[in-house]
Amino acid sequence: MIEREDRAHLMFAAAQGRVLYTFNIRDFYALHNQFVTGGESHAGLILVRQQQFSIGEQARRLFKLIATRSAEEMESRAEFLRAWG
Repeated sequence: MIEREDRAHLMFAAAQGRVLYTFNIRDFYALHNQFVTGGESHAGLILVRQQQFSIGEQARRLFKLIATRSAEEMESRAEFLRAWG
């Protein structure tokens, strides 16, 4: 998937039923909005600003999100990792 467009990454993740974790907030949040307004679905997005949190803090917040949201609840949803402190 290297050098593929963002849309291709999101569509691949959706086809696999996988939530996509990305530091590319601007592009993927815009793509999320395009999917939602266009009636398309995806398995979910987790957005985090690069270098905002240490690896340990990212993991802690990610585990909190995973414990709270089911796969079904993540469908076509964009979650910002900063909200899971």
